[in-house]
Amino acid sequence: MVGKGSVNHNSRKFKAENVNGKRTHLNIDYCNEPIKHVFHMLFDSALERYNAKQTRADRRIDNYYEKIRTGKQEKPFHELILQIGNRDDTGSETEIGEQAKAALDEYYRGFRERNPNLYVFSAHLHMDEATPHIHIDFVPFVVGSTRGLDTRVSLKQALAAQGFRGGSRGATEWSQWVHSEKEQLATVMQRHGFEWEQKGTHEQHLSVIDYKKQERSKELAAVEEKLAEQKVELEAMTEHIGNLTPVVREYDDLERRLTYDPEYRLSEPSTMMSSKSYKTKVADPLVNRLKTIVKNLLVRFFTVMNSHSRLERENRDLRQDHEYLKEDYDLLTKENKGLWEQNRDYALLRKMFGNQQIDGMIAQAKERYQSEQRQRHKERGYER
Repeated sequence: MVGKGSVNHNSRKFKAENVNGKRTHLNIDYCNEPIKHVFHMLFDSALERYNAKQTRADRRIDNYYEKIRTGKQEKPFHELILQIGNRDDTGSETEIGEQAKAALDEYYRGFRERNPNLYVFSAHLHMDEATPHIHIDFVPFVVGSTRGLDTRVSLKQALAAQGFRGGSRGATEWSQWVHSEKEQLATVMQRHGFEWEQKGTHEQHLSVIDYKKQERSKELAAVEEKLAEQKVELEAMTEHIGNLTPVVREYDDLERRLTYDPEYRLSEPSTMMSSKSYKTKVADPLVNRLKTIVKNLLVRFFTVMNSHSRLERENRDLRQDHEYLKEDYDLLTKENKGLWEQNRDYALLRKMFGNQQIDGMIAQAKERYQSEQRQRHKERGYER
């Protein structure tokens, strides 16, 4: 699962109530670098190159970490939490728990090599809680970017650089990467005597089809909610762009004033007025007024253009995200329809053969599967 991340808790700078302090010495601390130092190391050179290209002071970035931390586009870091089993079958104080520790340790040893675009700055394997688990905190980054800093924070682009590219079937970079890491962990687990039992649910009374149908419904609801949020953002963005219209009207009004208002027209000199006096009293004041107007216009123009360009970029990104969500929604709707049809067929089987016969067949299948599992563990010397 993915957590918000609490580096201080992971490194045991503070201990929660569920931590057994007498077992903390059994933990493995792989690394624990300050996040701000990591940002300096990864991005300072790129930040210097970016700022050197900016001709306007307001476009320069003073602190890249703070920009990411306070922004809405990316998170400064992400945390991955992996656990094998649960407190009932893989407790930390049991022999099986030690096997899980060895498997998680081996999994982590290959994590950095598999993920060169995820800089791991904090990683800890915990044996002082109920079940062995590992926290991996990383900063996702991409090199050679044409947008913003040439080396910048981006989870989507970091995973894409590692070969996980989102497709039209709702398989995002993140979901592809998570599935790949699960398979890596499952491979390691097998070497340590564990079988990946893909339960996927704690609701024991749901059939597989019922559970899948329920989960797809949840995913559909989440996508629908996200689509609604995107719609609100798009409407707000459109309104912001529309608010630029008064500026255009203001410019047109100023143009009319400069053309027809006597205040901005050069009057004829009086008969007895010298050229020096005419320049001082008439021409210079008018020129100064016009200079002030031009200066204000230029400042306003660049401000509006910068705002307009930024809004257009954000609007384009939002529309692209909206299209991806629509594709996910269509795919999930199709999958959900298929699950409903499977469930209908399942109900038809029960109606034709009776609940007792179907339940008996399911029980036999489960017993056969469990027997095969026990035999595998017995052959490996880990009878459970």
